[in-house]
Amino acid sequence: MGSAGRLLAVQLLLLLVHPSACFWIMNVVFPPNSRVRETSNNNTSPLIIVPGSLGNRLEAKIDKPALVHWMCFKKSDHWFPIWIDLNMFMPIGVDCWIDNIRLVYNKTTRRSSNSPGVQVRVPGFGETYTIEFLDYNNLAGYFHSMVEHLVNVGYVRNETVRGAPYDWRLAPNENSEYFIRLQELVEEMYNQYQKPVYLLGHSMGGHYVLYFLNNQPQAWKDTYIRGFISLGAPWGGAVKVLRVMTSGNNDGIPMLSNIKLREEQRMMTTNPWMLPSEDAWPKDHVFISTPSVNYTNQDYKRLFTDIDFENGWHMWEDTKNLTGALHPPGVEVWCMYGVGLPTPVTHIYDEDFPNADPVDYVYADGDDTVDSFSMSLCKRWEGQQEKPVHVTEYRGLAHLDMVFHEKVLHQIQQILEGKSDVPKEIDVRLD
Repeated sequence: MGSAGRLLAVQLLLLLVHPSACFWIMNVVFPPNSRVRETSNNNTSPLIIVPGSLGNRLEAKIDKPALVHWMCFKKSDHWFPIWIDLNMFMPIGVDCWIDNIRLVYNKTTRRSSNSPGVQVRVPGFGETYTIEFLDYNNLAGYFHSMVEHLVNVGYVRNETVRGAPYDWRLAPNENSEYFIRLQELVEEMYNQYQKPVYLLGHSMGGHYVLYFLNNQPQAWKDTYIRGFISLGAPWGGAVKVLRVMTSGNNDGIPMLSNIKLREEQRMMTTNPWMLPSEDAWPKDHVFISTPSVNYTNQDYKRLFTDIDFENGWHMWEDTKNLTGALHPPGVEVWCMYGVGLPTPVTHIYDEDFPNADPVDYVYADGDDTVDSFSMSLCKRWEGQQEKPVHVTEYRGLAHLDMVFHEKVLHQIQQILEGKSDVPKEIDVRLD
């Protein structure tokens, strides 16, 4: 895509994107104010940031045996961005993009592979650029405001604050190499700064951190980990992914078809992993309601059959026990999440189910993406581990605002400076 095409795609995105999906751009245009003060790098505790789903760049190289459209590229000599790729916002580009980023799941081997002729890699492990901005034009900001805030108080990019991006299409059971690299990064930073490391995870990144910690010996955690900061983690699963896999979800970008995106969204094993947990939710809670069937977490197999996505059942069986039991992490925890916003907990469909959008919703309290019941399950750890568990609810704060709201950034700064005690509630509506 030429420069004119990229400009058109950006303009369309700015004009048409739904406000709830526009957080990256809002992060760049309206960054939080940060007071700059001198702080010695020797006084900063090392920090590693683990992003959420879709939260870091991916790159691809292709040599494809066949094309889904004659306008798609068949071969590339160099690695190119596949997330975010502005081509995906163009009418034909979305078909090419889906075919490049999709996974192929083998229910016999229970493993996923890239689309034929496609290689995918995660750039910038240990660096922050790949999580600060998701595109090469630095338009889609994610952790930029947080990293910039930390730099203003003495942190150094790629030294005392580092990113740990991963292939967010894959659940932890298929990402074993990532956890080896994450352990090595923790130990490297500990040895360099002679201080234990903080881990920070946003949304699904919190589950990735929990899985990592659950698979480390306690002695290792006592030595190398200072604490775990979780932001908006769906500890009991996310009701939203049921809609994603059933009828697709374009996150408010009208130029992208929900049904078209469903094709790609169903191929990510992280979506079945994030289904509402059997252990957490009441067995009679209806997540999807149709004229003929109400689906609870006891009906997942039937749901996957009815929506013609039987591989989803196998993916869920592969992943449901990875973090579903919510074993305590064994380190000091700061669990922070938004409340006070209506959040769908039931999707209601008409007779066009599953090939049309929900016609109505049942709402509960939450952060507009994840309900507060799911996010508050970290409170269970208070009596299950010796290390303290601190919980802060941010009233009026949306899910995607957690990574750059000034009050959250200030609280994170306080934690990193060793001030463990945090308020139980902060009302961001009082700004």
